Amino acid sequence: MPSIAKDVTVGVIGAGTMGAGIAQVAAAAGHPVLLYDIAEGAAERGKQGIAKILARSVERGRIDTGERDATLGRITLAATLADMAPAGLVIEAVLEDLDVKRMLFGEVEGLVADDAILASNTSSLSITAIAAEFRRPERCVGMHFFNPAPILPLVEVVSGFKTDRAVAETVFATAEAWGKKPVHARSTPAFIVNRVARPFYGEGLRILGEGIADVPTVDAVITESGGFRMGPFTLLDLVGIDVNFAVTQSVYNAFFQDPRYQPSIIQREYVEAGLLGRKSGRGFYDYAEGAEKPAPRTAPTASRPEAVVIEGDLGIAEPLVGLIEAAGLPLYRDKQGSDVDPAIILDDVVLRLCDGRTATERDAEDVRELVLFDLALDYATCSRIAVAPADRAPDHAIAVAVGFFQALGKQVSVIDDGPGMIVTRTVCMLANEGADAVQKGVCDAAAVDTAMRMGVNYPQGPCAWADALGAGHVVTVLDNMARTYGEDRYRASPLLRRLAQSGRRFHG
Repeated sequence: MPSIAKDVTVGVIGAGTMGAGIAQVAAAAGHPVLLYDIAEGAAERGKQGIAKILARSVERGRIDTGERDATLGRITLAATLADMAPAGLVIEAVLEDLDVKRMLFGEVEGLVADDAILASNTSSLSITAIAAEFRRPERCVGMHFFNPAPILPLVEVVSGFKTDRAVAETVFATAEAWGKKPVHARSTPAFIVNRVARPFYGEGLRILGEGIADVPTVDAVITESGGFRMGPFTLLDLVGIDVNFAVTQSVYNAFFQDPRYQPSIIQREYVEAGLLGRKSGRGFYDYAEGAEKPAPRTAPTASRPEAVVIEGDLGIAEPLVGLIEAAGLPLYRDKQGSDVDPAIILDDVVLRLCDGRTATERDAEDVRELVLFDLALDYATCSRIAVAPADRAPDHAIAVAVGFFQALGKQVSVIDDGPGMIVTRTVCMLANEGADAVQKGVCDAAAVDTAMRMGVNYPQGPCAWADALGAGHVVTVLDNMARTYGEDRYRASPLLRRLAQSGRRFHG
């Protein structure tokens, strides 16, 4: 399906940050653009904001003055909504309110041609509900950009119950022609990104609430071990704790109080206290001038082990072998075979990869002293590892575990013995949410991974991560956590369980 032609006028309604950004994208792609806002002077301010952004791009050498002038020249301010009549594609970016959007489109539909496409930039409202009172609901589609629209590549193309497939394909192709990375999604609560991302915040808040680790330690482990660009608390402060809380409540209610999306009491307390993040000067971190950012818990220097014995196949942690050899530690292999529970033996101390159980629970199976280590995106390159000792493990065992990872060039955070640790539970819950979206026909696995990498900068797509870990491992982690907590929150997706049973993958 071809994109709309460059000579087709694009109408943008709403000239705030998002609307102005969309107008800039369309104009830069070569379309004549009509920009309208009901608030007096807002459209003019929106265009002035675009001019400033383009001026900075010229200063940085990203575009030349000719491109800047051409882009601005294609944007015309609309004095009234009736001026949208020539538009072949109208994108609204107004207040996130269903009644407001319905009222707006009710008027716009009577102004434009019958073949004009009407798109909503809504981040969470149902496209089906928005189009319910259209004369021709088949031409209504979601075109969800991410802020800032000129920079972030993702566009969720959302089809409502009556959206014509050809309309969705045209919008998809148009987004590609504009240099974006579009994905198709069905109109379900929160679409792809805002749905699949919920565990990233939710598990971080649970870890904090259960005293497994403090705010800076969670953020450090998630970024330095998990490979995420920001930790959950840094990101919450950036987007606004109140904004995220509102979205979480909306998703929770939209899914009829499914426990997977249950809001956090801690988050509510911060909102009630007015601690909203960067915009209020304080959230999980203090942003006052001169305030020092708290450091993560980092273990002091400990002695290197004299020798390392590896039992079984370390699987996803196998890159540690190369680091052990590079560190010059004597290395021995023992008890090989698929039936051997993988372990790293350091004298009388056993290190095992987290599988969703606590170290204390697993400790009952072994007479040796047990310490668990957390998942890493890449053990060869990560700079930090979290470890959790069993309750009976003495300080000596912790020091041995710390010294081992320090010998491999890692900083070590010792956390409390909680189910799933930090990265393990976060990644497995993200993979589970991605699998659920695929099974329920919201999108395919490729769209999940593209959306999460391009929309929120995840280091790896959740479905690809499940493939790397093995669906069986992800299901094991979730089942162990579900049994420990006794909550439906950690139920494994039936699709994920089927992949584990069949040995199949999401990709290839």
